[in-house]
Amino acid sequence: MTCKLSETDIPPLSQRSPEPEVIAPDGSEIRLLIGARHLSRGASMVEVTLGAGQVSRPVYHQTVEEVWYVLEGRGQVWRCPPDAAEPALVSAVSVAAGDALVIPTGWAFQFCADEGADLRFLCFTLPPWPGEDEAQPAEYGGLGEPTV
Repeated sequence: MTCKLSETDIPPLSQRSPEPEVIAPDGSEIRLLIGARHLSRGASMVEVTLGAGQVSRPVYHQTVEEVWYVLEGRGQVWRCPPDAAEPALVSAVSVAAGDALVIPTGWAFQFCADEGADLRFLCFTLPPWPGEDEAQPAEYGGLGEPTV
């Protein structure tokens, strides 16, 4: 038996762009992989790259949760709950290829790439990324002054 569907019924494949499509509010490079154009209604996925030795701008997300999977490089990720009394006391975690973590909704976060190699990771967003105003600047970031 052969399944006959029109091409409009089948979610299209995605290809990684050689160049970033967007610079995120945190300063990282974004390559769009999965979203509404692929008929995804429950999540989106991007590839994020932060250059070697760079420190992102601290931000928080209003409505989405992110799940990160590190593909290559090493770095640190600082995550802080919205009700933290002293964000400066919240410590960062070291990450490397093969590590995964969650950025809960409303948590401030900042990340950096170690010298010598870019930090590159997949980022799954639940629900799908809603638009430009989702990421908001955070008052404090635990990894120092941004460089992007």
